[in-house]
Amino acid sequence: MQIKPRQHLLDIWRAVARHSFDDGKLVWEDTDGLSSVADAERLLCLLYPATEVPAFRLDQPDTTERDVLRSLERVGSRLEIPPNLITALSQFMRSHTGPDDSPTFAGGHYFRATDAQQKLTHEQYQLGVVDSYSMSVTLCLATLGFLKVYEPSTTRPEVRKALGELRDATNTRLTAAMISLLRSFTVNVFDAESEQGKRLIQVIGQERQSDRAVLQQFSRRFRPLRATIIESLSRGIQVDESIRDESQLFECGWAWGVVKDAPTITDLDIQVPGQPDGIADRLPYVYFTVIALDGIQDLFSDRTLTLGLLDADQQKLAEALRLRWELSQQYWSAIARFGSERWPLEDLPWQTTGLRLESEYFSLTVAAILVHDLVRRKATDDDLTRTVAIMERLADRGRVTSRMTRNDPAIELHNPGVTMPLAGSERSGGPLQWRMTDFSAQLLKRIIQLAELSRNIDAQDRLLRLGEQAFEHLWYRRIEDGDGAGLWDNARAVYPDTRVGRRLSWSITERVTECLVAARNLYEQQPIRSPELAQLARDLLSEATHLFGKEQMEASASADGSRGRAMRSIESRLDHARGLVDDRPATAFALALPVLQELDTLAQARGAAAQEV
Repeated sequence: MQIKPRQHLLDIWRAVARHSFDDGKLVWEDTDGLSSVADAERLLCLLYPATEVPAFRLDQPDTTERDVLRSLERVGSRLEIPPNLITALSQFMRSHTGPDDSPTFAGGHYFRATDAQQKLTHEQYQLGVVDSYSMSVTLCLATLGFLKVYEPSTTRPEVRKALGELRDATNTRLTAAMISLLRSFTVNVFDAESEQGKRLIQVIGQERQSDRAVLQQFSRRFRPLRATIIESLSRGIQVDESIRDESQLFECGWAWGVVKDAPTITDLDIQVPGQPDGIADRLPYVYFTVIALDGIQDLFSDRTLTLGLLDADQQKLAEALRLRWELSQQYWSAIARFGSERWPLEDLPWQTTGLRLESEYFSLTVAAILVHDLVRRKATDDDLTRTVAIMERLADRGRVTSRMTRNDPAIELHNPGVTMPLAGSERSGGPLQWRMTDFSAQLLKRIIQLAELSRNIDAQDRLLRLGEQAFEHLWYRRIEDGDGAGLWDNARAVYPDTRVGRRLSWSITERVTECLVAARNLYEQQPIRSPELAQLARDLLSEATHLFGKEQMEASASADGSRGRAMRSIESRLDHARGLVDDRPATAFALALPVLQELDTLAQARGAAAQEV
């Protein structure tokens, strides 16, 4: 199934509008207000394409396209859509603000009790989580960009007032989310002889070397990173002094929430209310690290920088987050590719060290960080090609591109999903879990990112085919009727043996939306240039240019009008083909062939005419 970003995004917008809006007003669900993650995901299904895809812009009503307006009929008319979105976003900000006017980042119904008999308390539902911090960064930046572009086009006093109030609330939430991300970053230091140390050595050593040799290699490879952590990390984190000992192992990344005893951020010009004490253990999760990386990169997007969306305090926080963003990518990318032979990441499934879990989902999350790192350093080398093979294996093992067998354990990846205990959550009154059901959507997202990065024709072709298969799999999982029709997820449509039927998931719906935006960016790129084809095109054009010159020289002054028109057409097509040969050699090749055929026809006609004379 070919990915058609415009058509499929319009289908999603039509479904979101039908489900979530009535006469221009956002319809709140039973779970709304309970999870800031789900509420942000729902709004981003509309706002993310509207701010990232020019053809879907809603912030300049005069330029909104007709098919976009038709898909959002339930949100309002051309002039009503922006104010109605401002109202919906304002409702979100108010719903997730505490009694002290500080933003809240509740995981809500996304949290699950470890014991099925345990009932979560209101305080547990209100616990902040990295998913919410990261999603809020993306939502707030999209909102600020939307408001900045829309503001000059409206003069209605009530709308401008609502716009100003929303901008203030959004800035407050953005700063609070960035602070919480800083306080959720952690460095976990442990001894090589500990259970976690032995497990890490086993993962990266692949049992081909002695533990001592692996430890020495780890020390050498991560010495620069260790020095950066010691010298540069201060804001919002306490680093164990034992990290200075090179015989100690360490991991860095994001915990599930604010870390216990994480210091508050006080060196800002404007103090943001509410920096609650953390309860999370100092244990980095690859899943929450990926989620944090996805949000933080939006702080440095071209749109954020061009529109100047960050104030002075936010710029300071962004720089601190960028350092952690780079450290985490470098660390986990190096762990994934550790050694000189088979990568640890190629040994599926990945084994986590701190929680002692293993799953293809964790392989995908580590691969996602590797993709982030490849994009960061624009790697188009052997690393990318090997990552393509990993994605193909994950798609097969996750039964995205292969048939499900009877009692297949892979079904657990999708429904009910992979669960992780949240270390330290027992301090809230009982241990909590987090469940991930978006394996297929995350896989598609990373496939498209790799395809956008790849400059190798064979690798990109493999990725595009794999992406189309993954998208087809996901498209079949849409809910077909009833509440949530046209949205996700109905895993039973492709996995008939699943225990749980269709269930509206804003998490999967939002990630599919992200995938389509990424696919649009992929198609906006110039196609990969083939050096061999470029040389062939140049050879064809060289011959065509020579023959064209000969025809011009041989043509008599009495040439009829049709011959003159043909010569002008050939000249125009040759100029066009020469302009394309560097960027689109295949197109130049295709244009040159009929020109050569036409020149040969003209030459034969001229020769025949000469014989008659």
